[in-house]
Amino acid sequence: MSLKDTWKEFYGSVFRSNYSPITGGVLLALLVILLEMWYRPWGIVGGLRNWGEWVLYGVGFLDEAPPHPLWFSSSVLDLGLILGAFLSATLAQEFGIRIPPKLEIIKGVVAGILMGIGSALAQGCNIGGFYMAIANLSAGGVAMMLGLMVGVFIGVKYLLWELEHLSSQGGVEINTRKLNPILGIIALIVLVLGTYGYFNSERENGALLGGAFLLTAGIGFVMHRSRFCIVNAFREPFLSGEATMARGVVLSILLATLGILFIKMAGIREPMVYVTPTFIWGSLIGGVIFGAAMVVAGGCGSGSLWRVGEGQVKLMIVVVFFALTNAIFRYYLDNVWEVWDKGLLGSAVYLPDIFGYGGAFIILALVIFLWYLFVDWNEKTEKFVIGL
Repeated sequence: MSLKDTWKEFYGSVFRSNYSPITGGVLLALLVILLEMWYRPWGIVGGLRNWGEWVLYGVGFLDEAPPHPLWFSSSVLDLGLILGAFLSATLAQEFGIRIPPKLEIIKGVVAGILMGIGSALAQGCNIGGFYMAIANLSAGGVAMMLGLMVGVFIGVKYLLWELEHLSSQGGVEINTRKLNPILGIIALIVLVLGTYGYFNSERENGALLGGAFLLTAGIGFVMHRSRFCIVNAFREPFLSGEATMARGVVLSILLATLGILFIKMAGIREPMVYVTPTFIWGSLIGGVIFGAAMVVAGGCGSGSLWRVGEGQVKLMIVVVFFALTNAIFRYYLDNVWEVWDKGLLGSAVYLPDIFGYGGAFIILALVIFLWYLFVDWNEKTEKFVIGL
């Protein structure tokens, strides 16, 4: 085999082949653990809210300018994820502008609004409110998991009703296959220059942001190559019974929880990091709303961003309305209604404070394992598959 053939084989396996959900889940957990060790936990909603707040500031709704998106850590995480997914899509020649039919555009607007409301109530989406909340040993993550399951069930029922009663034909795809190699090179240059710029900045947190930008680009790349999708993990057991993605998510959460457990035990991160005052009602109600909406959207918080990176216009619409609604609703929750100060939606419950680190991990591992048993059993029996 020549050197050229070796390179083609390597390029094909790393940059063009789809990774399995198990591989994607393991790599995602590793990157999430590294990110939390390096700087901070992974999150989605804070960055979207920052973008929404800039729009609100521009129209005069907010009096004070939000932090600059390029120097606000939550925003940098989201930008890195989109860039990593875009890099993956272009290098695999899978990027293209995909314009949905009218019904999907309407669904994108409605779903984005509901995702903004649900994530505001839970103080996080499927990542900050569920995946990373569990990984950071917060009881709120378990409550949101239950809410997501209920919401996804409602969302699946709607989709099946839509198939019977509404038509969603049409849509256009603008093929950019010939441009993809050039776009991939540009994306790689942006990633390198961006990381270099952060590391060589005189700002105190410049190097921290540079590492975070690079790691979340890795997250976006991995999620796109593995099609890693938490919507799929929750939806398919009800829609088709298929549980492959759910197994990948289960393994990923378990590994991330174990890694972050040691990070907090070692004192690298403060115990209450990503433990929000939303247990139980904020996480549960927010999870129901967000779960139903993400099924209709066809993407969750993270899934919407990596699909933006591959050119999905519907998810771009979702992200816009998600960001604006979350920014508005959080403004009222925080500053007008003061729900967190009054404890109206719950309290912050850090499981190790009650059960110790060992007990907290056993409880969370049991919850995750019960989810695995359910999806595995349901795949074989189809007891909870919703038929037409």
